Amino acid sequence: MSDTGRTGRRAAVLGSPIAHSLSPVLHRAAYAAMDLDGAWTYEAVECGEAELAGFLDGLGPEWAGLSLTMPLKRVALDLADSVTGLAAGVGGANTLVLRDGRRHADNTDVHGIVAALTEAGVAAPGTAPASALVLGGGATAASALAALARLGTTEAVLAVRTPERAAGTVAVGERFGLAVKVVTLDRVGDHLPAELVVSTLPGRAADAFAGPVAASGAALFDVVYAPWPTALAAAVERAGGTVVGGFPMLLHQAVRQVALMTGRDDVPVEAMRAAGEAELARRG
Repeated sequence: MSDTGRTGRRAAVLGSPIAHSLSPVLHRAAYAAMDLDGAWTYEAVECGEAELAGFLDGLGPEWAGLSLTMPLKRVALDLADSVTGLAAGVGGANTLVLRDGRRHADNTDVHGIVAALTEAGVAAPGTAPASALVLGGGATAASALAALARLGTTEAVLAVRTPERAAGTVAVGERFGLAVKVVTLDRVGDHLPAELVVSTLPGRAADAFAGPVAASGAALFDVVYAPWPTALAAAVERAGGTVVGGFPMLLHQAVRQVALMTGRDDVPVEAMRAAGEAELARRG
């Protein structure tokens, strides 16, 4: 059912830290372009794991949905009345749709990655990367493995600092039909070239791999979106390789969230893209 005609609807992004989230800019741009501006509001709320249950219990019927970032994606599964198979399989929900007094957990991160890679021409369903190397073993890496599986990739190498701590992420890949080999980050060079390298490492943690990845000729998906470009992305670009940054992923997962929360399919992707890019330029 569409929420188009409802007034006084609220949504928010929750997490900790949350001050620099780009989600309010993206969602508000969508509301403005969809003639929901003024009727719908979207804010950023600082909220830790221990506070989420109380926050949810205090919400009124005007609330349409919540975007969830770290560290709330896993605990949200336990607080939802229903969980999509995708969110359960990935082990985390970045979206709670609030409707008819119930909380419905979903994961739009996987959609965001698939859409970003497809838009850039790096991959599309049926033309998946034959080989993929994923750097990092956290929640974003789990979503990346699920996205690669959706695209049709069957094997991936997961490079992490501590293999023993990557068991949950490996299990996610296997759940979606991927054969996942785990190696330590110091062995990245042994697993190049790969058709696609996915870096889920934060900040400058991937700088050390810039030279080897660029020289390998691999396409790169780097989930960082600010500051941009990372040293890794700049090196691949200089080498003539294809680079996909974290902003397209963030954009497309937000597009899916707006659709889920409003019940509408006319979500203005380009208006949201323009608003997000302008805000990143302003911050930069």
